[in-house]
Amino acid sequence: MHSHRMHSHRMHTIARVRTSLAYPFIRARPCRECKDDRSPPAPALLLVPALLVGAAMALPLVYLAMRSVGASSEAWELFFRLRTAQILWRSVQLVLIVSFGSLLVGVPMAWLTTRSNVPMRRPLSVLGALPLVVPTYVGAFLAISALGPRGLLQDMLEPIGVDRLPEIYGLPGAAATLVLLSYPYVYLTVRGALARMDPSLDESARLLGQGAVAVFFKLTLPQLRPAMISGALLVTLYTLSDFGAVSLMRYESFTWAIYQQYQSAFDRTAAAVLSLGLVGLAAAALLIENLARGRSRYYRSSSGAARPRSPVDLKALRWPAAALAWLLLACALGIPTAVLAYWLVSGIAAGEPLLLLWTAARNAVSVSLLAALAAAALAIPVAAMSVRHPGAVAAALYRISHTGYAMPGIVVALALVFFGSRLLTPAYQTIWLLVFSYVILFLPAALGPARSSLLQISPKLEESARILGASQLRVILSVTGPLMRSGLLMGGALVFLITMKELPSTLILGPLGFETLATAVWSASEEAFFARAAAPALMIVLVSSIPVAVMMIRERT
Repeated sequence: MHSHRMHSHRMHTIARVRTSLAYPFIRARPCRECKDDRSPPAPALLLVPALLVGAAMALPLVYLAMRSVGASSEAWELFFRLRTAQILWRSVQLVLIVSFGSLLVGVPMAWLTTRSNVPMRRPLSVLGALPLVVPTYVGAFLAISALGPRGLLQDMLEPIGVDRLPEIYGLPGAAATLVLLSYPYVYLTVRGALARMDPSLDESARLLGQGAVAVFFKLTLPQLRPAMISGALLVTLYTLSDFGAVSLMRYESFTWAIYQQYQSAFDRTAAAVLSLGLVGLAAAALLIENLARGRSRYYRSSSGAARPRSPVDLKALRWPAAALAWLLLACALGIPTAVLAYWLVSGIAAGEPLLLLWTAARNAVSVSLLAALAAAALAIPVAAMSVRHPGAVAAALYRISHTGYAMPGIVVALALVFFGSRLLTPAYQTIWLLVFSYVILFLPAALGPARSSLLQISPKLEESARILGASQLRVILSVTGPLMRSGLLMGGALVFLITMKELPSTLILGPLGFETLATAVWSASEEAFFARAAAPALMIVLVSSIPVAVMMIRERT
């Protein structure tokens, strides 16, 4: 009986693989009989937390609306100027290039470190996520100092007659910097999806004589669609909100215009009006993401076994693939680290004291860990509403949860200053309001992987548990939660890494005397003490690598 069941399962899997190979980009749709069925209403245990999360995420929008209502006619005229439209188009160009580039880099990197026998796969797995911890203003400045017209590379080439290197400013420099520092959004999200994917499909495709390339493009890549879309959405919103790289690379983006208004004008209503335009861009990105995602389901329809999968043998391509991966890491992580180390050594040689910022490191780790745990927990009800109970309410909550990530950090921080000083006085200038700001800013980083993992879980498992008498809470804790663990870990890791380098919210909302590694880097850089800034910047990379390494090592890849 058991052997017959195993044979039936294998034949069913092979049949699914034959269909997928013949029609690689057609995913399973809801059954014809169930097409008109509406999803069941969300239970209060899920709906109430999701609504509370949505209300919290809407605070910056409420703040912007309140400031914009009282805006002068000059502020609205600024919004509708041709110059604003040109800056808007420049932002769209940057977003498209960075998002597409991050997909081209992040997806192959995730596949190499999870499915292939590429040499030194474990170190590549850990180091591949670390460029995310490098602040964009630090990465851009290091790129300019190393590769700019009068940078370190030019100094090295000067003895052979190279007087000046080409300019790296503008769109190419900003796009290259952001791709190298933001591709881990795609890498980590896709890596988590690959870890949850049913290995029997690949194995059956191999039995049918398909090679590694055909299996990847016809089976693996279509199943990675939700994770790729989620990662690309995070890159899009991150690029929209970035100020550091675009300002140093002298590329006028929408965020740059908002910061200029905040810093140069006493009346901040014009900046609030421009921020609403940024929210509109984020809404457009979410609409495109929703259309690209469609209504496909990606969970397996039959029972499967969670087991280690055999890595794909790349044969002669093993070492070239490893060389390309290490070249990517050399550009994204090696050059910044080397320049920081050069500054640190130069500073020590010049008598600069070596600052071991243990207090700042402890503060950064504690608030980052709290933000990661809170964001991962709060992402569950919003993701569950979006996947299990789709509708107008779920769609609104999903979109609102992403708006904070597209806004500049200063906008979210000022919104919480406004509400915190009036409504949340006991929490004002405390760690808890600071962590709350991190959650508003970075919840999408946890929401994307959580939603992708939930899409790969069959609702039949939850229905079976309910039929057996389990309560809704027990189903979440004993069935859904453990199956979402990989996505939640990836989301939490993303939030932790991003929070480690967050600057505007920490400067504005942190308690008096509260210092993190990011604020230490900023303080030293503001005073042009680059050698002094090197130590905390290197500590950000070092401290962030420890939890990422532990998580990657514990994965069964």
